[in-house]
Amino acid sequence: MTKNIEAIFIDLGNTLRSLVKDEDHMRRARNEITRLVGTDEDPLAFVEKLNARYKGYRKWAFENLAEAPEAELWTRWLVPDFPAERIAPLGGELTYQFRQSMGRRVVVEGGRQVLEELGRRGYTLGIISNLIGTREIPEWLEKEDYARYFKAVVLSSVLGIRKPSPEIYYEAARQAGVKPEQCAYVGDNLKRDVTGTRAAGFGMVVIMMPVEELADAEITDENRPDEIIHNFRKLLDIFPGR
Repeated sequence: MTKNIEAIFIDLGNTLRSLVKDEDHMRRARNEITRLVGTDEDPLAFVEKLNARYKGYRKWAFENLAEAPEAELWTRWLVPDFPAERIAPLGGELTYQFRQSMGRRVVVEGGRQVLEELGRRGYTLGIISNLIGTREIPEWLEKEDYARYFKAVVLSSVLGIRKPSPEIYYEAARQAGVKPEQCAYVGDNLKRDVTGTRAAGFGMVVIMMPVEELADAEITDENRPDEIIHNFRKLLDIFPGR
């Protein structure tokens, strides 16, 4: 099944990276958000309000398969009650801190070793991910020396297009210089990651999800992946040397 696969694209959240609820980390981010916005509201209560408003933004984003620029995210959706001319220039930093207020993101166990081995086996690697913010991922890739593994990094926050739009997959394949049918995608969402990948004509889709989530999932002809794994290391069983 994998003999024609040349490139493997990987999702970030709940696939290559997981979220750790580090309260000190989250508290520092909440405090910085209130400082930047210029409010004397309680930081925890203020960020809870942002989270509620963010749900409205996500609904819009899902319906339109789009990602708003950071300035628009904050002036239109998250803090429309503050002066737009002051908030807009802070959009990038506010988005970064808002992401940090959710927790600390760490690479899954064995993540680096798997990436190194897949590269050694001859696969071109890339990232396709939906997320707000243009700063976090480039900084993480450079700071923790992950940039060297990936030929293409396509983020909805940069492209302005979200999965499952096939356009985000087309762009990733273009950047990697590989035909869509020779690409595989590894994600965690049966609906978003399978339907988008299929629509783009990718040759293979792998879904990584916990056993307990899989037990509750409804798998249909439309969202059925080629492989389901529960551990990132299992990718090495699916993709042999080229």
